[in-house]
Amino acid sequence: MVREANVKQATAEKQLKEAQGKIDVLQAEVAALKTLVLSSSPTSPTQEPLPGGKAHFKKGHTRNKSTSSAMSGSHQDLSVIQPIVKDCKEADLSLYNEFRSWKDEPTMDRTCPFLDKIYQEDIFPCLTFSKSELASAVLEAVENNTLSIEPVGLQPVRFVKASAVECGGPKKCALTGQSKSCKHRIKLGDSSNYYYISPFCRYRITSVCNFFTYIRYIQQGLVKQQDVDQMFWEVMQLRKEMSLAKLGYFKEEL
Repeated sequence: MVREANVKQATAEKQLKEAQGKIDVLQAEVAALKTLVLSSSPTSPTQEPLPGGKAHFKKGHTRNKSTSSAMSGSHQDLSVIQPIVKDCKEADLSLYNEFRSWKDEPTMDRTCPFLDKIYQEDIFPCLTFSKSELASAVLEAVENNTLSIEPVGLQPVRFVKASAVECGGPKKCALTGQSKSCKHRIKLGDSSNYYYISPFCRYRITSVCNFFTYIRYIQQGLVKQQDVDQMFWEVMQLRKEMSLAKLGYFKEEL
């Protein structure tokens, strides 16, 4: 029995050595295949020669030059496919010609073609409020350059007439009749009445005032540092501000 056990042990050890030998051969073949695949792959690791003439592979994954150039090429292709968006502008010839004609003989008459269009498209819509009578008075004061806007609560009492009538209030807008926080009030001409206005109404009024101020400067010959094209685009920018204001966009002082 002891002899039989020894024979079985010897046989087993022999089979184990053969199996280990086969495993070593297979591992060597696998390593060779890996080397072959990596060397022919676009993403093969960088090789550095050893002093003995052999080469080993660095750990990690780095790209060779051909791969980098290929990748950069693909990025360039993507940039060509994806549109690049930028702000552009192009003058409407009809508006431009109307402005040039107006500038040759500037006038504040609202019936001239240049101003009539702006009144219809920007000024009237911007200064249209639920309190129509007061809104008309505001427009007249803007045209005559007699409207004043002041912050609420910052004026000394001695500058306010005893007969002054304040319409609306810090919590109610006089132009819309809505309950709004009013940080400013307006005064029309020589009237002693003050009207509280909301930030939204204030921005609509000031956008129209800014437009009138600029075209008055042109009429008075005070705009000397700009050519006709620059003046035109400044007018378009002021019209843009009026358009945004009438649509409900405004800036509020914090």
